[in-house]
Amino acid sequence: MTSGRGDEAYLAAGGPARHVPVLRDEVMAALALREGGLYLDATFGAGGYSKALLAKPNTQVLALDRDPAAIAGGAGLVAEARGRLCLVKARFGRLDQAARQRGFVDFDGVVLDIGVSSMQIDDSARGFSFRSDGPLDMRMDGEGTTAADLVNTAGETTLANIFYHFGEERAARRIAHAIVTDRATAPFTSTTMLASMTVRVAPGKPGDVHPATRAFQALRIAVNDELGELVHALAAAEAILKQGGRLAVVTSHSLEDRVVKQFFAA
Repeated sequence: MTSGRGDEAYLAAGGPARHVPVLRDEVMAALALREGGLYLDATFGAGGYSKALLAKPNTQVLALDRDPAAIAGGAGLVAEARGRLCLVKARFGRLDQAARQRGFVDFDGVVLDIGVSSMQIDDSARGFSFRSDGPLDMRMDGEGTTAADLVNTAGETTLANIFYHFGEERAARRIAHAIVTDRATAPFTSTTMLASMTVRVAPGKPGDVHPATRAFQALRIAVNDELGELVHALAAAEAILKQGGRLAVVTSHSLEDRVVKQFFAA
């Protein structure tokens, strides 16, 4: 499930739908908010967590997002917060650097909501979803290698490993082989092209999720180094929390969940 990381009072950057973090209340309870506390919302999205943090009197919030659309969309909440919210374009894997560069130390709480947000999925121009046609992009920050770059240049073994390890896709080798074969004739440039090919070579069974679901998840994770960012973010959060501070993490699938559970166990 994608949480959206937004709020009913703010329109998503990608479309008219309004977004509410599905576990917002549970996260706030886990953080045990205190008046005048310092908190870090490392995955701002559409501002849902930040607004909930600011609802506690006199709190100070540092919020991060790697997506420039999220930063632009948060301008209204920054103004409304009247100096209590600092919104910064940065990857959450570097949250400790972002905090220290702005003079923030000893946080009372940090929240991370991992994965793609619904505001990104809703915008077909971002290329995260196969529900509508769009460029095969998938970059959260608009920088670096796109999903199209990866699909059209990576070797068959590399692609198979991406689909298997990041998407837990049982047809990983079949899909990778079809990509390499098809791209020799025409490169993959759109979400529809990739989804259609996946349906053709690994159609799935009635009642299953769409055949392209796992392949798209895997490419998105690879393009944005999501698991690597998560590992760095967990260690960074521990480094900036004060004694007794709290870390709340919302995960969307088993790969993220495993990383977080192993971190907390350690």
